[in-house]
Amino acid sequence: MTGGPITGGPLTAGPVLALSGAAVEYRRAGQRVRALDGVDLAIAPGEIVGLVGESGCGKSTLARAAVGLVPLAAGTVSFEGLPVAPLGLRRRPGRLRGLQIVFQDPYESLNPRRKVGDLIADGVLLAGGSRADRSRADGRARAAELLQRVGLPATAADGYPHEFSGGQRQRIAIARTLAARPSVLIADEPISALDASAQAQVANLLTVLVREEGIGLLLVSHDLAVVRQVADRVAVMYLGRIVEIGAVATVWASPVHPYTQALVAAIPRADGGGVLPADLPGDVPDPASPPSGCRFHPRCPVARDDCAVTEQLLVPVSGRQVACHVRAPLPASGDPAGPDPAGPDPAGTAPAARGPQSPEPGAASLCG
Repeated sequence: MTGGPITGGPLTAGPVLALSGAAVEYRRAGQRVRALDGVDLAIAPGEIVGLVGESGCGKSTLARAAVGLVPLAAGTVSFEGLPVAPLGLRRRPGRLRGLQIVFQDPYESLNPRRKVGDLIADGVLLAGGSRADRSRADGRARAAELLQRVGLPATAADGYPHEFSGGQRQRIAIARTLAARPSVLIADEPISALDASAQAQVANLLTVLVREEGIGLLLVSHDLAVVRQVADRVAVMYLGRIVEIGAVATVWASPVHPYTQALVAAIPRADGGGVLPADLPGDVPDPASPPSGCRFHPRCPVARDDCAVTEQLLVPVSGRQVACHVRAPLPASGDPAGPDPAGPDPAGTAPAARGPQSPEPGAASLCG
């Protein structure tokens, strides 16, 4: 939670997607569960922002809120400077077609009764554009082009979803989102259900599309190795809040928040030492009754007595923003910027484009 949008460093362009104080609540057995609590996040054109954290921390809720699939209890979401209204019974405004989501399981989001070419042609027709794009035949032709764009043969347009592997179906789902000419993609665990080789291929494909098309990408993933390889910035979530955000290289080289340190330390290393990563103590608290003060303090190795009562705010420290008043003290009165012992962070400016890469050998998933 912050007093303004999170960037983790200045962006080279204004954000194309911005969440400010976003909060989402669910009802469970008469209880109010705040799955997302005061999140600020901004994504620039051509930027990849990774979102990581344990299962149940609110990653998928944030992704769905960003595209309007779940309503906000507080805060705002804006796309290209205009508000994103929650999806209702009426047709979605045409200006929001540039905001697209890729789901975790492509088989559930693809109609098994229709051919792949027709599924993609629907997006072409909805996107409008030239007169040719509005005819079904030319929509199918454009679908064949998009299939080739994502690494599938044009003949795949004549197949049905069940005839393809998981990685191929995810490519089809990506091609369908590209048909709408998006400027922002929200990828909600797009590779978690795929095998290792398909994961690398789809991750590289998303990276290439972002760099070549100038699309902003929010990559939700439990696989820190993939996020490290493809993202420009990373946001770490714990129990509905962002606890650390900054350039990937900065956060990985020297994590500051104890939770981020625990996640990075849990990555298996192929060093031949035979030492297993240390587990975090305790369990994730029930989001229906989160701990007071810092939500991580019951599991934190550096917690103090005041952590149970002090609200944690993101403050700049060492080239990123951290919500931990032990490791990142709140700014003194009259110093709104707060201390930054490392000084200006050159890596915090929009990072240089990173080419597609494969995950490091031995790196593995560590948060569900």
